[in-house]
Amino acid sequence: MVNAVAVIVTALLALAIGGGTGYMYRKNAMEKKLGQSEEMAKNLVEEATRKAEDRKKEILLEAKEEVIKLKSDLDKEIRDRRSEVSRLERRVNQREEAFDKKLDNLESREEALNDKYKEAERLEAEAQEMHARQQSELERIAGMTSEEAKNILIDRIQKDAYHDAAVMVREIESHAKEEADKKARSLIALAIQKCAADHVAETTVSVVALPNDDMKGRIIGREGRNIRTLETATGVDLNIDDTPEAVIISAFDPVRREVARIALEKLIMDGRIHPARIEEMVEKARKEVDQQIREAGEQAIFDTNLHGIHPELVRLLGRMRFRTSYGQNVLKHSVEVSHLAGIMAAELGADVQLAKRAGLLHDIGKAIDHEVEGTHVTIGADLAKKFHENELVINAIAAHHGDVETKSVEAVLVQAADAISAARPGARRESLENYIKRLEKLESIAYSFDGVETCYAIQSGREVRIIVKPEDVNDAGTLILAKEIVKRIEKEMEYPGQIKVNVIRETRAVDYAK
Repeated sequence: MVNAVAVIVTALLALAIGGGTGYMYRKNAMEKKLGQSEEMAKNLVEEATRKAEDRKKEILLEAKEEVIKLKSDLDKEIRDRRSEVSRLERRVNQREEAFDKKLDNLESREEALNDKYKEAERLEAEAQEMHARQQSELERIAGMTSEEAKNILIDRIQKDAYHDAAVMVREIESHAKEEADKKARSLIALAIQKCAADHVAETTVSVVALPNDDMKGRIIGREGRNIRTLETATGVDLNIDDTPEAVIISAFDPVRREVARIALEKLIMDGRIHPARIEEMVEKARKEVDQQIREAGEQAIFDTNLHGIHPELVRLLGRMRFRTSYGQNVLKHSVEVSHLAGIMAAELGADVQLAKRAGLLHDIGKAIDHEVEGTHVTIGADLAKKFHENELVINAIAAHHGDVETKSVEAVLVQAADAISAARPGARRESLENYIKRLEKLESIAYSFDGVETCYAIQSGREVRIIVKPEDVNDAGTLILAKEIVKRIEKEMEYPGQIKVNVIRETRAVDYAK
């Protein structure tokens, strides 16, 4: 037991001695490392301080060099500016010296001019005094004042000037009229040569040939029921008894007359003539005529090369195929007017398409003037407005008979083309009796005025040439006489186109050399 304790004690002592020895060793080692670290840190601080001092010296040196350089540049710039200022000062001084010299020169010249001005004033006063003495002497010699002499001279100059101006104006007017007439004749002749449409005679009846006279009884039917049905369905009058092997269809409406003609021809070819069959054929004839109307309108549009016309206006154009005026087919007349207006517009540099469009539509009102109240001019303008035609086209339609004022040169060309188409030979036909009566009426109206010596109706009644007695009618009176005759003709006569009234006054001196 004692040994065990001794061993334990011995072990504890050995452990204590070992721990103390280890502690002392570690303490010495730590102190040694700490001393080394302090030495190293001290060396680092000294090295850093030395480098900082060296860098500080370098920066100060660089700053001093930069300051020296800037100071040198500034000194150079100051020297350059001082040199420039000195140069400018020298130039300013030189200019001041030059200005001073010029000022002295101007002052001397001003003095010289003042002297000359005073001399000129003196001479002017002397000249005015001399002019006054001369004027007084001239007035004394002439026996009139200067104002009176001036008025006489002005009056004479004015008379000479008026005479020269009148002669010049007369020459200019004469030349202008001559050139205008030549140009107009050439233009119209060219237009007419390029266009000539076909024409048909005006008629209010159509004739349908029959295979034999027995067909008349079948057309009349039992107790006249067939002919009554046909007349009721078509709105025409049938004359069966007068002409052998023919039926005459009479109606003022050409479309109805054409429907009746086609229906009757179909019935004759079919042979079955009774009320139900008549109504069926009339309906087929109406459709056929409607188709012809559409095709005629489209053909007119194609012939005139126009586009964008409302389909209803195209249909109305086709209806004019069956309308005539003074023996002239209205659709062919409209196509001709369109071509004439387009040709003249091209020659004058106007709008060709506008002129042709207005020319084609100018008589569109005649397609329905049997159905609508008013003149064909008013109806046509209203139709064009309804279907949104150009304002200038509407104006041309409304103005083609002079009812309203024209707004464009194309409207004037439509007027001219309409007159040309209606007035040229062969375009319209009248009976011989009506023609002779119209000529006699023209001459009788002219003879009814005082001072008329002789008159002649010429150019198919489109001109009346009146020769007056020079001792009874003066030059101004010829104008008044022409206007009065025109008023009487417009009031008392009906005629196509226009009539020219030409009043001639001439004085003849006749003598004989013996």
